[in-house]
Amino acid sequence: MLQYYNDMIAWLKEYPIIFTIICLISLIIISWVANFVVKRILVKGIKKALKATVLRNDDILINHDVVARLANVVPAMVLSLGIKAIPGLPEALISIVHNICSAFIILTLALAVGNILDIVNTLWQRRPDAVNKPIKGYIQIIKIFIYAVSSILMIAALIDKSPIILLSGLGAMAAVLMLVFQDTLLSLVASVQISSNGMIRVGDWIEMPQVNADGDVKDIALHTVTVQNFDKTITTIPTKKFLSESFKNWKGMQESGGRRIKRRLFINQNSIHFLTTEEEEHLRRFNLLKNYLSDKDKEIEEWNKQYGGDLKLNCRRITNLGTFRAYIEKYLHDHPRIHKGMTLIVRQLEPTTEGVPLELYCFTNTVVWKEYESIQSDIFDHLLAILPEFGLQVFQSSNGLDTTSIRFVNALQTTATMDTPPQH
Repeated sequence: MLQYYNDMIAWLKEYPIIFTIICLISLIIISWVANFVVKRILVKGIKKALKATVLRNDDILINHDVVARLANVVPAMVLSLGIKAIPGLPEALISIVHNICSAFIILTLALAVGNILDIVNTLWQRRPDAVNKPIKGYIQIIKIFIYAVSSILMIAALIDKSPIILLSGLGAMAAVLMLVFQDTLLSLVASVQISSNGMIRVGDWIEMPQVNADGDVKDIALHTVTVQNFDKTITTIPTKKFLSESFKNWKGMQESGGRRIKRRLFINQNSIHFLTTEEEEHLRRFNLLKNYLSDKDKEIEEWNKQYGGDLKLNCRRITNLGTFRAYIEKYLHDHPRIHKGMTLIVRQLEPTTEGVPLELYCFTNTVVWKEYESIQSDIFDHLLAILPEFGLQVFQSSNGLDTTSIRFVNALQTTATMDTPPQH
């Protein structure tokens, strides 16, 4: 058998072209068989072995296909080593095939390492504290570095030169590279500061009006931050903008457990007056006002004895607006959905052309948007409905004019008509 093989080789050497073609075909078949064995047998075997471990229900390795990508190195190595053993090929062709295979191996290894880094990032995101310390930006930086180095090595392999020669030429291109990668460098600095300072995290509600962003942060990458707005649109913001421009992060509100209510009631100034005895007795029936009116009567009585005198004009009296303000404050203190550990103020602001603003400043004990709006609406529903009990009116314009002003003008016109002598 060995003699027959030697005789066949000796015969083929008499026909060098045929011998070379047969050797090439044999090399291609061997590389194909190696690829088949590795991918169809070895890779499948490794996947089945992984399914027998704790990772059996985890598709992360399968989705990223690290093993299958590494398997592409085997046929390239067979071609790279086998092409040198084929006789009759020109040295230039052997060098070209060898260089292409080397560049392909470098590319495959770089992509495999990139997939491994993606797996690391995915596994990190499963950690409970991953929201506070995302590493996606750092992963992208490492991938950029790996791809840059692999690109230099691939070029060096293709031209069959030392990579040191290429690196020495990069010094002259430093300014150009900094200009080309300006956004990447700025994004790198921004990403590091955002991660280290905890400025934003995945899941935070941020507001950036200049780019029409108002919603939840969905992803923080090296170059961009993805925000899903409340209207379900997506806004992509360059990471560097979070250092150069202002934005609002509602994280503090969400972590505090309370959301602020700051809204005004505009009271018609013409409805503000001192309480009569009958009105005060009527308001005493409110449980929330009993103690307030009793304490206020004592305070005013003592003041009037000392400073008021006999003239009622110089005496202090209780107003319906002040009583209503005290009612609101007591009502909010007793409200079960108002946060008792945060600021609660009911204050009167400077009068405007729209009336006297009465501002409520307090916090709900929930940060859920729907619940917050419901609590706020219920409070103002109650206040608007109970306002007439105090003899007060809400300012409301009609065609740009206050109805009270219209009645006052009509009254003047009626008086003027009555004072005009009849014409004979």
